[in-house]
Amino acid sequence: MIEGHDSDERLRRMEALTDTSLSQLDPDDMLDELLDRTRRVLGMDTAAVLLVDVHARQLVATAARGLEEEVRQGFRLSVGRGFAGRVAAEKRPVALNDVKPGDVANPLLLRAGIRSLLGVPMFGAGEVIGVLHVGCRSPRTFTADDIRLLQVAADRAGVAAQARATTIDRTAALALQRSLLPSQPPDPPGVDIAARYVPGHDAGVGGDWYDVFSLPAGGLGIVVGDVSGHGLAAAVVMGRLRSALRAYTLVTDNPAQALSMLDRKVHHFEAGSLATVLYATISPDRTTMQISLAGHLRPMLALPGQDAVIPDIPVDPPLGLAGHHPARRHTEIAFPPGAVLVCYTDGLVERRHEIIDTGIERLRKAIIAAPAEQVCATAMSALAEERPADDIAMLAIRNTAG
Repeated sequence: MIEGHDSDERLRRMEALTDTSLSQLDPDDMLDELLDRTRRVLGMDTAAVLLVDVHARQLVATAARGLEEEVRQGFRLSVGRGFAGRVAAEKRPVALNDVKPGDVANPLLLRAGIRSLLGVPMFGAGEVIGVLHVGCRSPRTFTADDIRLLQVAADRAGVAAQARATTIDRTAALALQRSLLPSQPPDPPGVDIAARYVPGHDAGVGGDWYDVFSLPAGGLGIVVGDVSGHGLAAAVVMGRLRSALRAYTLVTDNPAQALSMLDRKVHHFEAGSLATVLYATISPDRTTMQISLAGHLRPMLALPGQDAVIPDIPVDPPLGLAGHHPARRHTEIAFPPGAVLVCYTDGLVERRHEIIDTGIERLRKAIIAAPAEQVCATAMSALAEERPADDIAMLAIRNTAG
């Protein structure tokens, strides 16, 4: 009878941690509820989740019960240091039946009178993403069953933590998109401008961008770029490159020199990042443009009554590419009245199981010398998939001067 009672109690405790109703809560509420249940099931005084900040290689206090001050203070701990850091570094459960001052790095645990600690790693995609630990104000010997139950709770917490991180990244990415991509193109004199941006993934923004701005001498700067990668990380690098290039255009009117300066910036401050960029300047009288390409696809130019063409512009290496490269170049081309320049990222023309030249030719045939908005709408209708595999940025500029 006693064994049956123990089995029933073990099952009840397990069900409290695996209850499907937890999945109906939003990630933050789920973490809080899970910590409450974990404390009750294991008879502990405190429970806390610390998540790994992969860039800083630190654990960050994210949710707690009985140790709420740890979260309010933004407690951080290097992986390998202290109790939680040891759990993360060793990737296994760690039990301290009688805590000594030298065992922990967080003074809050000692001030709270914690005498016993049990911690287990949280995993995501095979990597440690955090630590779940519980504490008791009296010495306690933890059993194998305690460790199993805490690991079950950690697995549920890991799911909630990843969902939380995804939500935060998506919100941040969307906010970044709104701040960096103009809600509508500017309306400078002498040109008609239209643009498109379509994300190719759930994050809602990535490394593709476009930009249009006035230059000090009265010309117009045109940029279309693509940072490798997706999501918030690529969007952050994109934002930095966008701002830096704008600054460099105040220093030089030469597009190739501006991209050379941007390349130095990528190598020094964004090591490991790779980006392609088209930077063009349109003359104040709107009759010519200078274009420099850093690994980017050549733009297309359509003249009134003629098929669109791909100007013969040399393509220099992408930004951030290792090794020594020759000086960057720029090419001057005519931009007569009625002409339309179309710049875009590869997401518009790339397709699985198809060479990119096929998509480029499809785009070229879709472009005519027409109002910029019509050009964008026609091109997107002809090429954009219902769910693109990659981000799409597109910019059409028509010369209305003369």
